[in-house]
Amino acid sequence: MNELLQELNEPVAVAQGVRLLLWRDDLAHPDLPGNKARKLKYNLQAARAQGHDTLLTFGGAYSNHLAAVATAGRLLGFRTFGLVRGDAPTAGTALNPTLTQAAADGMDLHYLDRSTYRRRAEPDFLAEVQARFGPAYVLPEGGTNALALHGCAELASEIRAQVAFDTLALAVGTGGTLAGLLTGLRGPEQALGVAALKNGSFLRAEVDELTQQAAGQAFANYSLQTDYHFGGYAKYSAELLAFIKQFRLRHGVLLDPIYTSKMMFGVLDLIRQGHFARGSTVVAIHTGGQQAWAGWQQRFGRLGG
Repeated sequence: MNELLQELNEPVAVAQGVRLLLWRDDLAHPDLPGNKARKLKYNLQAARAQGHDTLLTFGGAYSNHLAAVATAGRLLGFRTFGLVRGDAPTAGTALNPTLTQAAADGMDLHYLDRSTYRRRAEPDFLAEVQARFGPAYVLPEGGTNALALHGCAELASEIRAQVAFDTLALAVGTGGTLAGLLTGLRGPEQALGVAALKNGSFLRAEVDELTQQAAGQAFANYSLQTDYHFGGYAKYSAELLAFIKQFRLRHGVLLDPIYTSKMMFGVLDLIRQGHFARGSTVVAIHTGGQQAWAGWQQRFGRLGG
């Protein structure tokens, strides 16, 4: 079996007759793993083809996307600008671990108040930004666009080359990775998205719009689960933290606290409920995000266990 594919011998899956595996996309690259790298792949090629040597993007202070763009810039020789939502740190205040690493990777950080940040997709605002920082290849917040979907679609074929599956399960933030994955599925294959944020019902419309843009159609072969957010984006509970620790003890895998832990908790609960047919094969996708642990520990303390 491929080193990125791991059997999960969970008692609940065995009891329900479901074969459960984990795709370790978090191990796909030593410096730039996971779905953020997949979203960047064809965007970086386009940036080069268009003659750009600078990348500019947006994100929150703990953004996996900002971290990934900064790393890509270091690895591939792009200058990078990160426009960060929120106030700049006051004098004498250290950056959080995510921004510290982004700066170490060469990213030039600038801060936007929340009202200005909401304009990040407006053409006039983007023109202002380009005038200020110079010509740059602009990546949207989270990295989701049509080219990003092409990179995510390849994940389905990579997994299919290793194992026949019925369902691919993944965490959902903006819906870009799920949308890309849908364009790569074939025949009866299904996708299951577990929303990491509260009030995620809007995500279906987002996913459908993205697939219409990328593939010319909306897809019906997926479900979106919105009951496993644990209070909302970056929220947690003692139950979730206990689950992360126990999962690591059982399988030697550290899930991230924002996305993949909620996804894995949801998948196991759905298996317990009989959501998947007996005899089916479910592959849960570890999309990375471990860089979030440094900031998490700074705010909430060590996970322990």
